[in-house]
Amino acid sequence: MKGKELYALLQKNFPNEAALSWDNVGLLCGRMDKEIQTVYLALDATAEAIDEAVEAGADLLLTHHPVIFSGIKRIEEGDYLGERLLRMIENHVTCYAMHTNYDVKRMADLVVSRMGLKNLEVLEPTVADGSEGIGYTGDFEVPMTLEACALKIKDWSQIPDVRVYGDLNQEIQRVSVCPGSAKGMEDFALAQGGQVLIGGDFGHHEGLDCLEKHIAVIDAGHYGLEHIFIGDMAEFFEKNCPDIKVCQSKIVYPFRTM
Repeated sequence: MKGKELYALLQKNFPNEAALSWDNVGLLCGRMDKEIQTVYLALDATAEAIDEAVEAGADLLLTHHPVIFSGIKRIEEGDYLGERLLRMIENHVTCYAMHTNYDVKRMADLVVSRMGLKNLEVLEPTVADGSEGIGYTGDFEVPMTLEACALKIKDWSQIPDVRVYGDLNQEIQRVSVCPGSAKGMEDFALAQGGQVLIGGDFGHHEGLDCLEKHIAVIDAGHYGLEHIFIGDMAEFFEKNCPDIKVCQSKIVYPFRTM
């Protein structure tokens, strides 16, 4: 399949226009007319992911997080970003990213489907009618304690640990979920009656601030809730592009809690 045909398919399902204004998505490195026979899927275009894509003979490295976020003036050896871009260019690996456009169109839906939430409300709308946006607030069918909720998040996301701010015995029914970074989303959650905010990237002060605002926090990590991108996109290719070979990066948590 020609790159431009594949990118048109991706745009149909995850249009760049759905991304937030600060984001950088779509084709970031490579040619539109390149023949795509093998795709390598990863959450981030790390040096390791790029090496594995090269070793797999991938024509396309498809990631969730963009390898290029802001303007760059040089692509040169010795620079950590330059080295990655050179490695892709020299090995004819095209790089394409689907970040907040994927978040809006797919990511939160995957997470809440696993949690079985009902009465869904978009957490932070990105369109005027409120039908699309970042994250959701919804209700569990049966209330559970904050501790039970945290343990279920570990199980659903298959992650080694979570950090919890709040009373573990608090009964939880209405939850707000924001995969990736959820810092600063507590006010949206509170406005929708959320009792706990589930996401990633909470620091010490953000956690304490949420407690002061009377909303609990379950920090599942940025990687913890978003690594499902890899498996989901593998299924997308199997369904829509069965002739393209798909290779997936291993699910490896980027840090260890000792």
